[in-house]
Amino acid sequence: MTKLIIQIPCLNESETIAGTIADLPTAIEGVDEIEILVIDDGSEDDTVEAARAAGAHHVVSNGVNRGLAQSFQRGLDACLRRGADIIVNTDGDNQYNGADVSALVKPILEGRADVVVGDRQTETIAHFSPLKKKLQRAGSDLVSVLAKAEIADAVSGFRAFSREAAMGLTVRSSFSYTTETLIQAGRRRLRIASVPIRTNKVERPSRLFRSIPQFLLRTGRTMLRAYAMYEPLKVFAIAGLVLMALGAVPVARFLFHYFLGDGAGMIQSLIIGAVLMLVGAISAMFALLADLVAYNRQLLELTLERVRKIEYIIDAKEERAKKRFPIEQIRKELSSLKAAKRQ
Repeated sequence: MTKLIIQIPCLNESETIAGTIADLPTAIEGVDEIEILVIDDGSEDDTVEAARAAGAHHVVSNGVNRGLAQSFQRGLDACLRRGADIIVNTDGDNQYNGADVSALVKPILEGRADVVVGDRQTETIAHFSPLKKKLQRAGSDLVSVLAKAEIADAVSGFRAFSREAAMGLTVRSSFSYTTETLIQAGRRRLRIASVPIRTNKVERPSRLFRSIPQFLLRTGRTMLRAYAMYEPLKVFAIAGLVLMALGAVPVARFLFHYFLGDGAGMIQSLIIGAVLMLVGAISAMFALLADLVAYNRQLLELTLERVRKIEYIIDAKEERAKKRFPIEQIRKELSSLKAAKRQ
């Protein structure tokens, strides 16, 4: 049996969550069971009540606002504990066409991919400005390089994960999961695919960021951190070489004037160059240490993944047992038997 759970991180989505859930498919070829899980990120409206009324099978509440990235991670954990074989993530604002879930999970069902990203084909979206389209294309190209995979729409939140892929993902960002999970997946050599999807126009502004510069800054920081986790030797070594190269310029300037007999007035160049080259050398030393730390982190990730597998297998069995033998039903039957004996 193949179980699909569609998770929806939400923050004050009481007006749109019902429509989002209503658009999701109730049957997909190759999938035996479909459930909907809503992650409430500290909503102050009736999002939870609206989600339950619309047919959500599970609701996970953060209690307070933890951010989109951590809500996404909590959703993955909750889906895995409930025995999901495939996990689809979508937004609560009904931005994505729910009918395209079947296209999203198809490459996983056919064994062609571990992670599937919905390509919004942003170049065809009329309400996207030319600047936004160019930035999206440039960002996706950069993530493709960092992840070593061809990714058409790196910041699309409409994506699917196999159980094995979701098991190995750990989101540490407090901003967004989109680029970090792709870099992790690519560096773990998981198969990443893109499929074209349809979108609905969302009128309200994004709640994730206030301006494009802020989005670029926070996304760039997340990408750099995620890449540095897997390639610290490259990051620190390149930084060290750049600093040493910059330091070599004023040192060469000092030496040039020194051999011409005018070195006394160029001491500042020597000091600046020496400091830059020293910092570069220290950065190169950090590269070796960071590489050792990264290797140790990979061992810890393998251990964490194995522990998760054990925990999730136990939780999934308990979940199935509860469905087969609901505790409340057993209690009622015992009460009826006791009442019958008294009579």
